[in-house]
Amino acid sequence: MDAPPHHPVPPSADRIDRNWTELLQELRVAQTGVQILSAFLLTVPFAPGFEELDDHHRAVFAVVLWSALTSVLLLMTPVALHRQLFRRGERAFLVNAAHQLARVGLVLMAVAYVGAAWTVLDVVLSLAVAWTVAGLLALTALGLWVGLPLWVRHVRPRA
Repeated sequence: MDAPPHHPVPPSADRIDRNWTELLQELRVAQTGVQILSAFLLTVPFAPGFEELDDHHRAVFAVVLWSALTSVLLLMTPVALHRQLFRRGERAFLVNAAHQLARVGLVLMAVAYVGAAWTVLDVVLSLAVAWTVAGLLALTALGLWVGLPLWVRHVRPRA
């Protein structure tokens, strides 16, 4: 005899509201960090010496700037969505959309920070130091943001 199909129970309105509140708190933390980096990056081209950078460094800078600014937009989009969908009963959609936007925004934030560190260290110290530190930063981000949660899920299965 076949088992009946599994139909997950939809989350309650209270749970959706708690998830929304938690997501907003997380977004506040992430936004602050990437907004500070973005503001700094927007001033760099006006600093003395920027015109001396070669095309390669300018290209990396452009990717870093794009990553940071796109991260800011992604992390702020849940607020814009909420404003546009306010009182329309779309809280479950907002929680899911904010979750996905935050994930992509955090990846781009990591790219921006690693790329910014690489750029600064390559200009100030050396290419070898830049690659070493950028690689360590990337591994640290992967370890903390991906590896640690996977490990916790493994050792502490969901109740």
